[in-house]
Amino acid sequence: MTETISYPVETPAGRRTVEVAYERAGGGDPVVLLHGIGHHLQAWHPVSAVLAAERDVIAVDLPGFGASPALPDGIPYDLAGVVPVLGALFTALGVDRPHVAGNSLGGLLALELGRLRLVRSVTALSPGGFWSPAERRYAFGVLLGMRRGAQVLPDPVVARLARTAVGRAALVSPIYARPGRRSPDAVVAETRALRAAVGFDATLAAGRAVVFRDDVPDVPVTIGWGSGDRVLLPRQGVRAKRAIPGARLVRLPGCGHVPMNDDPALVARVILDATRPAPVRRAAVAEASG
Repeated sequence: MTETISYPVETPAGRRTVEVAYERAGGGDPVVLLHGIGHHLQAWHPVSAVLAAERDVIAVDLPGFGASPALPDGIPYDLAGVVPVLGALFTALGVDRPHVAGNSLGGLLALELGRLRLVRSVTALSPGGFWSPAERRYAFGVLLGMRRGAQVLPDPVVARLARTAVGRAALVSPIYARPGRRSPDAVVAETRALRAAVGFDATLAAGRAVVFRDDVPDVPVTIGWGSGDRVLLPRQGVRAKRAIPGARLVRLPGCGHVPMNDDPALVARVILDATRPAPVRRAAVAEASG
């Protein structure tokens, strides 16, 4: 069940109150899940139940997306604005340095949280920030095209398209390698979420200046990239590995930009491996590579 929490955030302009929607389930070490631009926490539903069998899973609607209201005046949608909001959210939820897994924009935020040592581990699935200028323009063009389609198509048309595999492909094939696996209700809901995302434009504008060049020392990092990612091309994973030499780079065969629905079992396994204690994690990696 989705809940909301309001909490204070200190900014250069003074104290502001932020409201965030989230879902929490399970028990064990906390894992915070962060979605991509224009999406919502329901993107994690295919894997969250599996994770909740072993972890305290907190899926978050980023401010300005899903059921979370826009950021208050004085807090920008760039990394410097959003990352402290997430750090304050951890405190408000009573979790100290949780594990964090993020997709796309959420992956970029997860890496910045790791760089600032605000989390125990980072799992970044197709994170933003490792693009060339041309790749960034292409990716933003794809996202803007999806956003405009969501804004133009009336709800009855979206619902009718979502009832068929061909229609679901027309709506969401840029982000899923296997759009036919996404349920009609989920496609309708995420199309509405994309249409209503009040933080979309400001987040996209802030992203134009982002290139992630910094290492993330002292925090375990796993980077997963779908072999069928058509938004952020898989070669960007190699750049991510160069920027973060200690990261584990994992290929996600047959997955698109949002891999959680394309192969839930694989994504859940990657996150669970990444959030295990270090000796167990090393053993799991060695077994998988052997």
